[in-house]
Amino acid sequence: MLGNAVVISILLMSLLCLLRLNVLLAILLSALSAGFISGLGLQKSINLLIEGMAGNLETALSYILLGAIASAIAKSNLTTILIYYIANFIQNRRLMFCLSIAFFACFSQNLLPVHIAFIPLLIPPLLPLMNRLKIDRRAVACALTFGLKAPYVSLSVGFGLIFHTILRDQLIQNGIEVSLNDVGGVMWIGGFSMLIGLLLAIFVFYRKPREYQETFLKENVLGVLENPKMQIRDVGVLLGAIITFVVQVFTNSLPLGGISGLFVMMVLGAIKWNEIDEVMENGFKMMAFIAFVMLVAAGYANVLKATGDIQSLVDFAASLSGGKLGGALIMLGIGLLITMGIGTSFGTIPIIAAIYCPLALELGFSVSGIILLVGIAGALGDAGSPASDSTLGPTSGLNADKQHNHIWDTCVPTFLMYNIPLIIGGVIGAMLL
Repeated sequence: MLGNAVVISILLMSLLCLLRLNVLLAILLSALSAGFISGLGLQKSINLLIEGMAGNLETALSYILLGAIASAIAKSNLTTILIYYIANFIQNRRLMFCLSIAFFACFSQNLLPVHIAFIPLLIPPLLPLMNRLKIDRRAVACALTFGLKAPYVSLSVGFGLIFHTILRDQLIQNGIEVSLNDVGGVMWIGGFSMLIGLLLAIFVFYRKPREYQETFLKENVLGVLENPKMQIRDVGVLLGAIITFVVQVFTNSLPLGGISGLFVMMVLGAIKWNEIDEVMENGFKMMAFIAFVMLVAAGYANVLKATGDIQSLVDFAASLSGGKLGGALIMLGIGLLITMGIGTSFGTIPIIAAIYCPLALELGFSVSGIILLVGIAGALGDAGSPASDSTLGPTSGLNADKQHNHIWDTCVPTFLMYNIPLIIGGVIGAMLL
């Protein structure tokens, strides 16, 4: 295995990412190394990578359109109104605050698909309230990460539709015929596992009060939000977001939903004609990088398959696993390593599906079990990875007053609270399905 092109390439990619090299460059270099080591040559490797990128074109377009919708929402008062009502609803309920944050964060992945864009707008104004209630921000970090991750893991809506579509397409490309309904029918186990982790974080591990100093954020920050009113423009943005949600649910097409939502916003005047360029450019700034990571990850998987070393890796892993239980643990462990490295579950699926599908079939897992193993193996590591949006987003809001450490207050708690339940749920579910 020391000379296996796939093993060397994945280890190189993980190492480069953990050393904080740009994710896109790390994947590109790793793809070229796999082709070079296997004897394909650099020119053929880059051609294979470019050909494979076509597999994620729909995903990339979806990200860009959702970025534009997020930009339009950010220009409205919807986030300000949400802050006002959260602050008034919570009052002095510490545990309810964390649950409410997790609940509202879930909407950022489906109903209002803005991903992490809402956090810098929503969280900093709430820090004075959190300080007064002595809320442990590690619990809030877990709540935010749950909202950013659990919906796309378990539901075929919004970003979840992208994740489930990638999972379905990659399984089909590797010889396992499944539908979106099949994927959604088992991936709820991943969401349920994360719910267990959320409850443990809020009610057990990070329940005790924690003191924070008041710095530049004053107690009257929330006072500026005096019963904000929804304007006509805000109504247009909200209707556009709802149309995005409805269209993609009925058509199973997030690009079509995104285009429909933007069109409604323009017709209703929520996006002015002279603001269209600005909205689209902001959408590109927000989502273009991750869209290109998705494209290159699909190309990388194409190169790995062309090396011919996947089968030898499968044979070796099958002999080492000692059966279904060992195989499930090995697959989930490798998935955790890869996603921790590249920082995105969406980019991990094309990489691991090429390896896991033949291995899982050889070990005798059912189709439902394979869906769950590949899906959870891809989802593992997104929570806890220093390079992941699911951790960088919460830190960007909670560290507005420089009292929240990215590694110890976000990455470590979310890693423990979510990856362990996901591994347990994935192994048990795959064995029983």
